[in-house]
Amino acid sequence: MKTVKILGTGCPKCKNLEANARKAIEELGIQAEVIKVDQIDQILAYNIFSTPALVIDEVVKVKGRLADVKEIKSLLN
Repeated sequence: MKTVKILGTGCPKCKNLEANARKAIEELGIQAEVIKVDQIDQILAYNIFSTPALVIDEVVKVKGRLADVKEIKSLLN
């Protein structure tokens, strides 16, 4: 099972990234835990200074922009 973290403080782009990640997981039919990280100190621990960010299995894959469903699916594979 994969762990997917959405790093962001709750802005619209952060919410859209979470929705896109959930949709990508559903379309792939894989098991993944989606965790929303909104605490600034936890976000900074990933060396992220621009949100939203997508972390898969503790590796930062996307930062500072909104990834679409297709891109997230390719990152999960």
